[in-house]
Amino acid sequence: MANLDETLTMLKDLTDARGIPGNEREVREVMKKYIAPFADELTSDGLGSLIAKKVGQEGGPKIMVAGHLDEVGFMITSIDDKGFLRFQTVGGWWSQVMLAQRVTIVTSKGDVTGIIGSKPPHILTAEARKKPVEIKDMFIDIGASSREEALEWGVKPGDMAVPYFEFTVMKNEKMLLAKAWDNRIGCAIAIDVLRQLQGQQHPNVVYGVGTVQEEVGLRGARTSAETIEPDIGFAVDVGIAGDTPGVSEKEALSKMGKGPQIILYDASMVSHKGLRDLVTDTADELNIPYQFDAISGGGTDSGAIHVSHNGVPSLAITIATRYIHSHAAVLHRDDYENAVRLIVEVIKRLDKDTVDKITFA
Repeated sequence: MANLDETLTMLKDLTDARGIPGNEREVREVMKKYIAPFADELTSDGLGSLIAKKVGQEGGPKIMVAGHLDEVGFMITSIDDKGFLRFQTVGGWWSQVMLAQRVTIVTSKGDVTGIIGSKPPHILTAEARKKPVEIKDMFIDIGASSREEALEWGVKPGDMAVPYFEFTVMKNEKMLLAKAWDNRIGCAIAIDVLRQLQGQQHPNVVYGVGTVQEEVGLRGARTSAETIEPDIGFAVDVGIAGDTPGVSEKEALSKMGKGPQIILYDASMVSHKGLRDLVTDTADELNIPYQFDAISGGGTDSGAIHVSHNGVPSLAITIATRYIHSHAAVLHRDDYENAVRLIVEVIKRLDKDTVDKITFA
């Protein structure tokens, strides 16, 4: 693997960390380690979202930049008498990307390796072989011979199982392969925004937030936004890359490496026109590339942020990513760096007058 610079080391630490919704502690600790040097104050809400505050101008507008800590994964629900584990998906999974994939069960006694299995195709009818196996018919095999043995190893209902995949820099070193880009890339953007504001004048108070439980309904974004009461909200997340074979421009427009995505519309939010115009005008002025996208299904933390408190002008800025909600996804480093730069430049322009103007645009 290529030598990892400071940024790549942070991205590896974030993506290798394990944390499904409701189990984000390990990821929160990693994010805390990286964001603490740039924050004036670190707190959290009652659900466990991490809130890092950086004061530019005391009493200035409050700007929230939120990435979510959690990744899609599995929760063990029961152990059968032969030692096979039944599980519940936590977050959205497509059954076709799951079988024969390696997982790590995180137990109080340490990690246990498992593999997702099903009935072998050799004993299925020709008709049944043509159909994808349903998630309810899958199990996790940890090599235990009985329920007692699995329990002895520390496995118990409620434990999380996470995809096993190691962060990898690809042959084209801009292309980064890892599990949980959704949404450790958003956490990294929040960290780097605070890092780049070090020693810079900005007329506001910035909050870099790692939210919990996004994948099961934007829950930590709601509680952290209630805690912060922001004047402006940005959700930073992954988006759909439309540049793989078989995808038409009608289905997905974005291409990796062509800039962060400005989300116009998704199932959780109509993006705020005033804020969107400020962001795209700033990008145009500074020649920062960006692309538009609209997604009829799915949403981001901005869906919860914008309807919190008395309403918050919000926008989702996302990174085009291939193969999300699977064991391994790919994104482009330039998009990440341009997203950070764009948000930093917008923050420098968000003073009280600008925020007042935006709100009623």
